Amino acid sequence: MNKQASVQKSHLESREILARQGLRFPAATLKHLRAAGIYCQPSVSIEHQHLARKYVLRGVESGGSVAEMGAYSSFVDEQGAPLAWLQRVDSIGVNGVHAVVVAPILVRLEMLRVQRTYDLLITRHSLATSASGQRPRLESAVLFYGRRGSLEMELWGKDTDFRGSVCPVFYSRSGETALLPGEFQDAVARITAAVCCVGCRHCHLLQPRPITADPDILKTNTSGLLASDGAA
Repeated sequence: MNKQASVQKSHLESREILARQGLRFPAATLKHLRAAGIYCQPSVSIEHQHLARKYVLRGVESGGSVAEMGAYSSFVDEQGAPLAWLQRVDSIGVNGVHAVVVAPILVRLEMLRVQRTYDLLITRHSLATSASGQRPRLESAVLFYGRRGSLEMELWGKDTDFRGSVCPVFYSRSGETALLPGEFQDAVARITAAVCCVGCRHCHLLQPRPITADPDILKTNTSGLLASDGAA
């Protein structure tokens, strides 16, 4: 194998690791995140639904910020539209786990902010048939990777009114603007707001599950409530 082929292979392997595991933070960054009490869990796992007899992907929306830095991870669908959470997670602490999501395909957005400098990774995760034909394998791909993007606004302070409407600008090594995939523009603006949300306690990307309008279910629920009230 010649040198060029070896470098190319190494690059592809690095992209695969990045797609699966997410952003890799230096030890100093991890130390500061822990000291600030910011917990960001970007992992994606394969889970089996026994009643439905199928496999799904599971992810967690998590993270938050302090004034100096922030880290956040969450998920949208392939078109960049919000996903409904499976369950919301409330806790005493801040800047931690906010909600759980399950779906057959997940697009993960992960962002790190240090002052006004941002790193962004967007990856697609799906289930692929394994050679054994049993448990599927996780297939991951990098859709966008931007390093050291900049946004000259204090979204955690005097510029909070602009949260959710702006996002960092990223550049290639040659100085050209790296364009974000159009379908994820809104999601990137939302996660930019998330890494500037000091003491975060809520979801920025995942949304509540829609309430069913099935009249039979509503009737059953109402009857149960009435019976409970009568017993009380």
